[in-house]
Amino acid sequence: MIRKTLLATTLLLPVLSGGCVAKAAFDVVTLPVKAAGKAVDWTTTSQSEADRNYGKKMRKAEEREGAERKQWEKECRQHKRNDCDRYEGYRARD
Repeated sequence: MIRKTLLATTLLLPVLSGGCVAKAAFDVVTLPVKAAGKAVDWTTTSQSEADRNYGKKMRKAEEREGAERKQWEKECRQHKRNDCDRYEGYRARD
């Protein structure tokens, strides 16, 4: 009698628990796959990140070019040179 009750309870436990045991087992099995996926996401650069980084790099280069050009023009005016229109300094490029 006790065996039958124990067996019935054991068999009905997953049904009565609403699949919690099955869900927990599924989570344990899929955890390494999810962790590996996160690691790949952290180590790779998406296209939007690459575009954002490239834009940032180009803005800094243009800013550096502007500052250099301004400094060059200032020095040119101070020394009253005739070649002030031929700036051949840094150009922002890839």
